[in-house]
Amino acid sequence: MPTEAPRLVLHEVELGVRPVRLRAPFRFGAVTLTACPELFVCVHASVGQQRAAGHAAEMMVPKWFDKRLAFSLSDNVTQLTAAVRRAAAAYTADAPATAFGLFERHHAALSRAGEAAGETALTTSYGQALLDRAVLDALCRAGGLSFFDAMARNLPGVQATPLLPDLGAFDWDGWLARRQPLHALDARHTVGLLDTPASVAEAIAAYGHTHFKIKLGGLPGPDVARLAELLPVLDRHAPGHVFTLDGNEQYADGAALRVLFEGLRTLPALQRRPRALLYIEQPIARDRSFDSTLPWREAPAPLLMDEADGTLDAYVRGHALGWFGVSSKSCKGLYKAVANRARCDVFNEAGRRDGQPAQAFMSAEDLTCQAGLSVQQDLALAALLGLSHCERNGHHYGQGFNTAPAAEGQAFAAAHPDMYAGQPPALRIQGGRLHIDTLFAPGFAHGADPDWAAMLPLDAAPGLV
Repeated sequence: MPTEAPRLVLHEVELGVRPVRLRAPFRFGAVTLTACPELFVCVHASVGQQRAAGHAAEMMVPKWFDKRLAFSLSDNVTQLTAAVRRAAAAYTADAPATAFGLFERHHAALSRAGEAAGETALTTSYGQALLDRAVLDALCRAGGLSFFDAMARNLPGVQATPLLPDLGAFDWDGWLARRQPLHALDARHTVGLLDTPASVAEAIAAYGHTHFKIKLGGLPGPDVARLAELLPVLDRHAPGHVFTLDGNEQYADGAALRVLFEGLRTLPALQRRPRALLYIEQPIARDRSFDSTLPWREAPAPLLMDEADGTLDAYVRGHALGWFGVSSKSCKGLYKAVANRARCDVFNEAGRRDGQPAQAFMSAEDLTCQAGLSVQQDLALAALLGLSHCERNGHHYGQGFNTAPAAEGQAFAAAHPDMYAGQPPALRIQGGRLHIDTLFAPGFAHGADPDWAAMLPLDAAPGLV
């Protein structure tokens, strides 16, 4: 049975960063990353007479939240720091509220503040995305509950809200209670634009992958030619594999998309196994994603929103046009992901009543989630939402606990032996799968905490790209 949602008071929010150095350059869209800051959040809260701390972490990836050419990589990171500081100030100045209530009370005002500052919707939402996870972690720890138990009881207090008018009659308590979290997920390996067939074969040999995500560059001819080279490698080393394509907003217009779609249909590997391509992710710029004249329904696989999913109603508007999929990314917001997953069920139920097949779906994507807090909380969210495969690239490019103190990596490995292996510890992927039984312990998906003595001040973040 649902439990009445407790109210919290936030006393303090600590913010710190660490550099993450990539073992190999990672190119996606128009940027090549070699280093990036990771942001850490710690909230100190009271739940009744119980005091608790809660943690969250996320990379501050430039040229994803905001791809405008007028801003540099360090400008993008500065924008993200501003969004987090605004959210922290709002949450600590508030009266007692449920975990969801904090999100609900401040979302509109923080969105307006971000817009006034010239930020994208994704940049602005990053602040609440981090704070909400840390708040939920504190709530779980105060109650001695796992993330999964807390959500089953609707401890955050998710409810009907004007922020989600299409879900005004939705039974949140019943829906959350019926979730059946996964204990293992397939890791979908990202093939970046600088990766070669040889490096992909090496990753398969190391991890046993059967699920892949292939980045596109935005030019139909070269993209199709690259796939013609890569897909036989996957057929040879990972028979029966499935894959997704990610355009990262790089395709210029509907004409270029049509050429891509036609080229995909000519690939021998796809002609033999057309269902191996699961979906095509965000091929066109977010600002053009709601143009009804674009050829959404001509695609050889369903289309999935990612960067265009900046506002709480984006998926509702996109689904009506033919964007049947939407991504879950912790950096876009915990409650947005939960709402969009509920919408998938609502859309599919409405389709069934009309005699239509289920078309709405959600995927789990990765903005280079690093070992420890970031990857564990993101996996827990995907498991709660029943997403059976999850893009994982942070472990591959970031390599283990990176610049974290050795003792921190060892502490996480000891608390989560099903998730990490090796010396130094790195994410454990066996037969292409991630096992997450230890994430079902009290707290939001972590049995060890980051070493705050090893953090740099948030002001240092723009210099770490």
